Amino acid sequence: MPGPYELYLIRHGVAEARGESWPDDSKRPLTEKGMSRLRKSGRGLVRFGVSIDLVLTSPLVRTRQTAEIIAFSFEPRPAVVTIESLAPGGSHAAVMADLEKHARRSRIALVGHEPGIGELAARLVGTRHAIEFKKGAICRVDLDTLPPAGPGNLRWFVTPKILITLQK
Repeated sequence: MPGPYELYLIRHGVAEARGESWPDDSKRPLTEKGMSRLRKSGRGLVRFGVSIDLVLTSPLVRTRQTAEIIAFSFEPRPAVVTIESLAPGGSHAAVMADLEKHARRSRIALVGHEPGIGELAARLVGTRHAIEFKKGAICRVDLDTLPPAGPGNLRWFVTPKILITLQK
């Protein structure tokens, strides 16, 4: 195992409203504003000195779009891999099993939904209290091993507003 690991947990960007226009929630896409903000956030991450080897994403449309937009910010561009465990209702154990499959990569982004992404962040840093992610928020958690042998280190947590400011 290469370790240490940098995990970047990302909540999807602003999506179209639930309702009659999108009877199948899994197909709800990002809004134009949501996509624009994520492009700016991606540039902010690059300016912040982040690099990512791999992006794992929930299969829902809005998370896949988020993953692609973030991946597009980086050179070389990281692969984007869809994993069921990041879908709403996915288990912590399943996410850990998926992460282990990619343990050769040391800088991995995970794109998911609330409350799952906030619960995952909390478990990775050793707290029982979920961390609230606004749409497009990103945190970095460092781990020595996959699966983690103990609590990881929360290095930073940024809102989309902060990331957009960084890209200027």
